[in-house]
Amino acid sequence: MRFMHIVLGIVFLAVALLAVISVIRQLKYKNLFALAFSAITALAFGFFSIATIISEITG
Repeated sequence: MRFMHIVLGIVFLAVALLAVISVIRQLKYKNLFALAFSAITALAFGFFSIATIISEITG
């Protein structure tokens, strides 16, 4: 079961990285609405991915 949590953390991290790419892209297009959603997604998924991975590594 522990392995599945690490996989979940890695999937969350992949989504966060895609959201960061989207933030950069939306900055280029100056699309503020999409930029806001991309930034919120990057922060949320980034936080949960790091928290999940740290939680599984430490105990």
